Amino acid sequence: MPLNADELKKLVAEDAVAIRGTATLEPAGWSGDKIFPPTHAVDDKNKKPGAKYAFETRRIDGQDARCVLIDSVQSQANRMEEALQALWDEGKIALPVVSVDFAEIAPEVGRITSLTAPHRIADALLRDSLLDGKLFRLSDTGKSFSDASPRNATALFKVCPTGLVFGLWDSTGPKGGLGAKFQRALVSEIVGINAEHGSKTASRIDPLNIAKDAAVLYKSANDDEIWTTNPDEAEKRDGEPIKVGKDNKAGKPSAVVLGNIAPSIDAVAGGVTIDEARHTVVLSLASLRRLGFTTGAEEARTVLAALGLLAVFAAENRGHDLRSRCLLVPRKGSALKLDAVARDGGTTPVDLDLAGAIALYNEAVGKLPDGIKFDKLPGEALATLEPSPKLANLVRKSRELAVAEADVGGA
Repeated sequence: MPLNADELKKLVAEDAVAIRGTATLEPAGWSGDKIFPPTHAVDDKNKKPGAKYAFETRRIDGQDARCVLIDSVQSQANRMEEALQALWDEGKIALPVVSVDFAEIAPEVGRITSLTAPHRIADALLRDSLLDGKLFRLSDTGKSFSDASPRNATALFKVCPTGLVFGLWDSTGPKGGLGAKFQRALVSEIVGINAEHGSKTASRIDPLNIAKDAAVLYKSANDDEIWTTNPDEAEKRDGEPIKVGKDNKAGKPSAVVLGNIAPSIDAVAGGVTIDEARHTVVLSLASLRRLGFTTGAEEARTVLAALGLLAVFAAENRGHDLRSRCLLVPRKGSALKLDAVARDGGTTPVDLDLAGAIALYNEAVGKLPDGIKFDKLPGEALATLEPSPKLANLVRKSRELAVAEADVGGA
């Protein structure tokens, strides 16, 4: 039988210290196919092969193994929250969510919520937005969680329970660095085992074969044009026409993506091959037990545990298409399986899938007592904010600058 709310409540309240699971993944193109991990900044002195990737040595089955980070704890948390957002949007779960509408100034972004903002309810995008004409952090809802702590997490539970699952630090609130701080209770990570860096090539053949010295290109003064070869029609700086592009591309057709691009080899960020990828998930029930509430403590902790499990299965159900050329699939017979771990190390399988996790979560939410119940229906926002004038202006100016950078060839 699938796990129900009473059984989960017993796990959280009594003997279990964690619910954990692992899965073995491999490239969708089969073993040996190249995948691309996330890249990180490197300086000019660190151009060794694979330098942009996070390689490290880990102990795997008692042996040292060269591993590479494929998806970080932070990235996995974001993916799980996005999956929860989709369930909430579809009206399948009730969850306190604060939303900000950026559609007018950033149409392609649209809405940002406490599920998609990087710092959840404490994010600066929410802090600098307005609720009924008042800065969010000065509203009753915004003030409510300022004094939250692990000893009394009630207020935060009622406005952003995901902050108690994925962690939160209200470092830019009224208390600064002393603001509410909660550790992660749910950790998920994907690493590649026995990883070797590779190389990738790049080139572009222009069918018109435009020569790099065919003309000098300037930034056009006409807003409808990107470039011009006539210096009299160019935008000026100190009386001189501005060339498109920068540095060695300044004034070249390649600065506006015209002409050939000579073939090149990139070994710094050329992808990796791996024996396998290991996905590890740990939900700390011990961490949830340390959270105090003014009422309904066991029920609240059960909801948080159910929310963590739902996040895991919601993200798992979407697959592991992590980025361009990084699609992972479970190895046959090695898909994610969860176990509850007792204090003595004993384990009990957790029988659950996405449908069961949704039912489990909704059942747990339905058992919340008065004083800690969620106030809104599934898919209904707890509060809808609008960007403050200063934030809206900052976004507009940033976008204007980005367009100007693109117009002159970026770089």
